[in-house]
Amino acid sequence: MSAANHWGELLALRDRQRAERKGGRQVIKQRDLPLETNRQGLMRWYMHPEIKDTVLSTYLCFEQEIPPGSRSGRLKFQGGQVIYVIAGRGYTLLDGVKHPWAAGDVINLPLRRGGIVVQHFNEDPEQPVRFLAVEPNLFACTSVDRGSGFEQLEDAPEFRRSPT
Repeated sequence: MSAANHWGELLALRDRQRAERKGGRQVIKQRDLPLETNRQGLMRWYMHPEIKDTVLSTYLCFEQEIPPGSRSGRLKFQGGQVIYVIAGRGYTLLDGVKHPWAAGDVINLPLRRGGIVVQHFNEDPEQPVRFLAVEPNLFACTSVDRGSGFEQLEDAPEFRRSPT
């Protein structure tokens, strides 16, 4: 007979999750979020695997800002991301193919077995681009690689490595 009680462990996990979410935030306000500079550029995170105080953790959700005439980092990942363009105009290179967009448009990045390579560009020399991106939080069930690799291929120009 097994010494482990996996069913009991599931019930204990359920109870811990319920307790963690009981006081979780249901409304996340942009004004409360710091603007982060990372290898993809300028981002505000609404939902992320390391943000633990929200009611749901089943999505990744972030706002990205691309300064006038700039671009995001170039990324290889599995896709399956939906982006709503809040402000600005530009284009996305998806596996080397240019897809123009403007404020009010939705970009639907396909989910592909071998992954996709994507980079976003702001064509306006005076106004920033802002978009909201959402994708399922698959990190917990498939790992960060998500079966297709997760590689930063190029950093955004605004990212500067801190000296070590």
